[in-house]
Amino acid sequence: MSHDQQFTLYTHARGPNGWKVAFVLEELGLSYHSIYLDFDKKEQKAPEHTQYNPNGRIPTLIDHHNGDFVIWESNAIILYLVDKYDREAKISVTDEKDKYTLLQWLFFQASGQGPYYGQAFWFTYAHPEKVPSAVERYENEILRVLGVLDGVLAKEPSGWLVGGKCTVADLSFVPWDLLALTLGFKDRTDVDVAKTYPAFYAWHQKLLKRESVAKLLEVRASLMK
Repeated sequence: MSHDQQFTLYTHARGPNGWKVAFVLEELGLSYHSIYLDFDKKEQKAPEHTQYNPNGRIPTLIDHHNGDFVIWESNAIILYLVDKYDREAKISVTDEKDKYTLLQWLFFQASGQGPYYGQAFWFTYAHPEKVPSAVERYENEILRVLGVLDGVLAKEPSGWLVGGKCTVADLSFVPWDLLALTLGFKDRTDVDVAKTYPAFYAWHQKLLKRESVAKLLEVRASLMK
C-alpha cells in the first residue's frame, strides 16, 4: 500500500486524545495525514473506522512503513511511537527507573485525568439534565489532579515530570488541561488555577509555547471556527 505520508491518524477536531498523538508525531518530525471524523454522523462507529479500531473511539494510528500496523488507545500509540522512532530519546527517557516513572504518568493521565475531565465537561455542557452534584464531583476531581501535578512539579528543579526535560509524559496532559483552563470553572469564583497551582500553571504555559503544541493548537482553532 503506497502512501505519501508515513502515518494515517484517525482523530477529531475537538477530541483531546487525538491531539496528544499529533503532538508526538510533530515532535518526532514524522509525516502523517489526519482524518477528522464527524462525531455527529457517528463516523467513529462506522465500519470504515471500526475495521481498524473495534472500540469505535479516537485516536487510531496506521503506520504504513511498518506493514500498515494499526494501533489504538492514545497512550499506547504514544509509547509505540517513542519506542520505535525516538531513537535519540528526544521526548522519552533511557534510564530504567525513569522509564517506569514515565509509564506511571501516562497511566495517571489515562486513568486519573482524561476520564474525570471528560465527565466534568459532559455533565456541564452535554448531559440533558442538570446534575449539580455530578458537576461538583468531577470539577473537584479536576482540582485534585491539578493538585497532584502541582505538588510534584513544585519539587522538580527542572519543572518537568521525568528525566529533567519535556517528555511524552508532559505532552500527554496538554489537551485536557487546556480544556480545563478554558472551559472549566466558569461558575466557580473560588477557583484561581494560576494562584492556587503555580507550579502546574507555569508548566502548562511552557508546554503551550513548544513549537509542536503551538502549531497544532492553531490547526485546532482553525478547524473549530
